[in-house]
Amino acid sequence: MREGARLRLDYSAQSLWRVDRVIDGIRGEEAPYAAVEPMLRGLGAYAGEVIVRQSGGEWWASGGDHWVRTPDGRLWDPIEEARRCFAGDGSLRLLCRDATAAP
Repeated sequence: MREGARLRLDYSAQSLWRVDRVIDGIRGEEAPYAAVEPMLRGLGAYAGEVIVRQSGGEWWASGGDHWVRTPDGRLWDPIEEARRCFAGDGSLRLLCRDATAAP
C-alpha cells in the first residue's frame, strides 16, 4: 500500500467498502500487477478473516491455495476475489455479503 496510507480495518463487513475503494484507487493509478500482488493477497486474506468472523466459518488450505469454508459447506476464495477487484470485475464487500447470507 502507498506509504502513509491510513486504512482503518476492524474486521467488520462495512470495512470491506473501504478495502474495495482502496483497490479501485490503486487500479486507477495503473499500478503494475506484480507490484501490488502481495497487497492484494493481504487484503483478500483480510476479507477472508472478516467472512470467517461474520459467518463462523474456517480457513481451508490445499496446495498453497486458501479458501474460507462457511458453516453451510460453501467454499469462498477471497484472495482471488481481491485479484478480480484489481481487474475491475470483483468486490470483497459483495463476496462477504454473499458468503454470510443464508443459502
